[in-house]
Amino acid sequence: MALQEEIDKARAEIRTDGYSMSIGELISLYQSDEIDIHPEFQRYFRWSPFQKSRLIESILLGIPIPQVFVAQRQDGLWDVVDGLQRLSTIYQFVGILKDEKGEQIPPLVLEKTKYLPSLAGKKWDDKYRPDESFTTAQRLIIKRSKIDVSIILSESGESSKYELFQRLNTGGAPLSDQEVRNSILIMMNPDMYRWMRNLSRSEDFQECIALTDRAISEQYDMDLLLRFIILRTLPDGQLKEIGDMGEFLTERMINIAERKELNFEEEEQAFNTTFSLLREQLDSQSFHKYDANKGKFLGGFLVSAYETVALGIGYNYKHVSGVKQHISDIIKNLWQNEEFISNSGSGVRASSRVPHIIPLGRRVFHP
Repeated sequence: MALQEEIDKARAEIRTDGYSMSIGELISLYQSDEIDIHPEFQRYFRWSPFQKSRLIESILLGIPIPQVFVAQRQDGLWDVVDGLQRLSTIYQFVGILKDEKGEQIPPLVLEKTKYLPSLAGKKWDDKYRPDESFTTAQRLIIKRSKIDVSIILSESGESSKYELFQRLNTGGAPLSDQEVRNSILIMMNPDMYRWMRNLSRSEDFQECIALTDRAISEQYDMDLLLRFIILRTLPDGQLKEIGDMGEFLTERMINIAERKELNFEEEEQAFNTTFSLLREQLDSQSFHKYDANKGKFLGGFLVSAYETVALGIGYNYKHVSGVKQHISDIIKNLWQNEEFISNSGSGVRASSRVPHIIPLGRRVFHP
């Protein structure tokens, strides 16, 4: 297909509209539940009070605010794709922002800013301290200020808003790949997100992966859980088709979330069996390198060990009792296995690593 044909085809798949809206209109949309900012996102997008105060300062000074992207659902409601923190800051300042449980979040108290130091301590409306409240004129400046809104129309492809979300929130944004995936999943299939979030908190799982605080804060435990779900039973032929692992996980997750055919019960059973067994046998050393000369596990968490061991046991979870007594020895012997060693080094890309080590894990943990 010629380049121009590809461009025309792709452009036809995404229908958009756009116009300026007053902040007052955006406030009304939120109050009438016609715009969904997905409060679950707050754990990934968190401005400081000073950053929030600077946004209010910018509005008061007439400084243009970056446009907001929304996706229109079939029912006409809007999903916020990009602009969550800007809108939630405005809603919190006005005193109407709610958390994921539907409970109202305390109104924002502004801080001193560069050009408006007198904003310190100000609220939208403080009935007990009227001197610290915005005046009617100041509130109207906020309400009448406009923000450009770009709308992905409902007739666009269903995955368009998730593709846009991913593009807008990667690159220079302070989000890990998995934080972006989590946000996409919340929009697509909140039940699956909540199920995964609860599963990731399993004590057995957390003890076995033993990640650093930074890795946990970047949602790497959810990344590892997603790998378990997606790769555990993936046919060998499809393992060979993996290119960039991050893009592969995102695309597969979107497909699973859209189809809503994942057998939660079976996946949970495989997951619990795997990590209960590993915690019992090796605990936090489950995915560390084993040094046969020193007779002990060394270093930190290794994803290649995780993909071989966890996915190998998970693949055979229904019959793993047949090798239960030998799990520790099997794992130690992996570090003497030439196929594992040659395909698990730090310089081996996932696209080359996975087609070799996952089938190996399935074989060595087979009863």
